[in-house]
Amino acid sequence: MLALAPVAASAQAPAKQADTQAAVTTWQAREARLFSIGWKLVTGNAAFCENAEPAAGFLLHDAATYSDADGVRRALGLSGDIAVQAVAAGSPADRAGLQPNDTIHSINEVMVERDFPFTEPAWQRLEDVRAAIGEELALSRPAIIGWQQPDGTPRGEALSPVQACPTWFELRGKGTDAMAEGRRVIFGYEFPGFAYAEPELAAAIAHELAHNLLGHRKWLDAAGRKRSNVRATEREADRLMPWLLANAGYSPRAAQEFMTRWGPRHDGGLLRKRTHDGWDERAKFIAAEIALIEPLLAETGSADWRWHFRRDVAPLRAN
Repeated sequence: MLALAPVAASAQAPAKQADTQAAVTTWQAREARLFSIGWKLVTGNAAFCENAEPAAGFLLHDAATYSDADGVRRALGLSGDIAVQAVAAGSPADRAGLQPNDTIHSINEVMVERDFPFTEPAWQRLEDVRAAIGEELALSRPAIIGWQQPDGTPRGEALSPVQACPTWFELRGKGTDAMAEGRRVIFGYEFPGFAYAEPELAAAIAHELAHNLLGHRKWLDAAGRKRSNVRATEREADRLMPWLLANAGYSPRAAQEFMTRWGPRHDGGLLRKRTHDGWDERAKFIAAEIALIEPLLAETGSADWRWHFRRDVAPLRAN
C-alpha cells in the first residue's frame, strides 16, 4: 500500500450516495477518472507484464447490491441490474460506443437476466458476469455485447480486446486509503490524491499497481509480514512507479512530484510508519530510477522494466 483490471467489477458506493442522481453521478465521475488512468497504466505496460490478458476497458456494477436498488435504477435509467459504471477513454468499449449507465443484456448467446440471477453473497453475480465476459475475450475473438441505453435505444457491438496487465481499478467507501489486492487496486472515495493533477494521481495509482505486478501480496504471504519485508516491498513499488508512468504516456518525473507533494502534507501519519522510508528518502529512490529511465526513453521509446529494473525483493520460484 502507499504508505500512506479489463472488464471489471465495481465496489458498492456508500448507501447514502445512491439516493440521488447527483450523488451517483459524482461517484461515477471519480471512479471513471480512477479507471481511465488505470487503463492507461495496464495497457501501456502490457508488453512487460508476465501475465497480460485480453481486456475491453469497461467497469460494471450491479444495481441490486445498493441499499436503494430501485432508486438507483430510476436515477440512472437502467433497464436491468448489470450496468456500465465507467468506460476507459480510447478503450475497445469506448470505440464500440458503450457509455456509463448502459444496461448490459447479453454476452454473445448468454442472456444476463436469465442466466445470471441474483445470488448470495450479493457480489457473486457481478463476479460471474465479469468472468463470463473475460472468458469470451480470452478466446482472442470479439465478444458481442448487447446493451440498452438509458433512453431505451438497443445497441449491440463486437468488442475486440487488447492486452492489459491483470489488474482492475475501483472506488470503495469513504476512506482515504489505497490498497492493492493482487488483481485489484482499490482507492477510498476520499483519497487526497484525487485533488491532484492527473500525472500525480497516476503516480499514486502506479504505486498500487506496482505491488500487483511485482507479486508483493504473495511474497509477503510466503516470507512473512515483518517490518523489514513490508519496507522492502514499499520501496520496490516506489521505484517501479516512474517506469509504469513512462510507458503509460506520463512523465516519469510525476512520481517524484507526487511524493514531494504528498509527503510534507501527510508526514507524521502513514508516511512515518516504520514499515516505510521517510518521504524524502522515497523521493530520492524515485529520482535514481528516473535517471535510468530517461536515457532508455530517448534511445528506445519505452521503459522496459523487465530487463532494466533491479528487484529489491527476490521473486518467488514457481513450483
